[in-house]
Amino acid sequence: MDIINKFINLVAPLTGFFTLFLFLPPFYIYKFFISSLNALFSECMGNKVVLLTGASSGIGEQIAYQYAKKRASLALVARRENRLQEVAERARSLGAPDVLIFPADVAKSEDCKRFIEETVNHFGRLDHLVNNAGIGTVCMFEDAPDLSNFSPVMDVNFWGAIYPTYFATPHLKKTRGRVVVNASSAGWLPVPRMSFYNQGAAIINFYETLRVEFGPDIKITIATPGWIESEITQGKFLSKEGEIIVDQEMREVQVGVFPVGYAEECAKAIVNSACRGERYATHPAWFKVLYLYSIFCPEVVDWLFTHR
Repeated sequence: MDIINKFINLVAPLTGFFTLFLFLPPFYIYKFFISSLNALFSECMGNKVVLLTGASSGIGEQIAYQYAKKRASLALVARRENRLQEVAERARSLGAPDVLIFPADVAKSEDCKRFIEETVNHFGRLDHLVNNAGIGTVCMFEDAPDLSNFSPVMDVNFWGAIYPTYFATPHLKKTRGRVVVNASSAGWLPVPRMSFYNQGAAIINFYETLRVEFGPDIKITIATPGWIESEITQGKFLSKEGEIIVDQEMREVQVGVFPVGYAEECAKAIVNSACRGERYATHPAWFKVLYLYSIFCPEVVDWLFTHR
């Protein structure tokens, strides 16, 4: 076996490069053609049902409005019932024919099962599941006094996307629907003080695997927005003591010179990408440059964040 691996180590880079050189041009021409068709014939959301978590503020709130403008019926999930009621009222005024609200905690499996089942019982179907709920945290790893204080980040950001997807899967298969997951560009950017939040990489790889497992039965769009106006960019974090705080000084340290995009524009990009059947949605678009740097010259990205 060792001889075989040595042979593959020698041959694979050469054949791989040569194959890519021949394969990439026609492949990207094909992708451009398909993308153009999808842009012209994007999915019509009228009479369809969208369930959205983290719908009470920020990107989630604006995603609700974008789907409402497309006349989709909505099931909105968040912990703050009063904010959900306000979002639901505006969504109806923008065109959503029917809106349900579910005060719930996505970190609890039983809550997720309940709001998925009640949504399907009410509407009779589920077409898009948008996993958007998330909380941020800012702390250097070595300064963490107790690692268990950061459990809520994994509970909400990771399991809070997995639980709804698990319970929604049989219903999405019936409609050949779509899962949209907000993983954040932090999933591939090594932003300091956000090591716990940056577990978005786990979400990205999880849904890349589901994309293969589901095949054409359920489509997947992975959103990786950059700095977008939200409670996180306003300084609301989970502190190293495990408490939700608002820290404007730390907000300035984290965001720094990076421009903060509008939540409405980000939501529009995510919903349009989902309706066009795209695999990814990154907003603002220039963040894609940082992704390329992180792949081809990660040392530059490391230096950038080390010296900012």
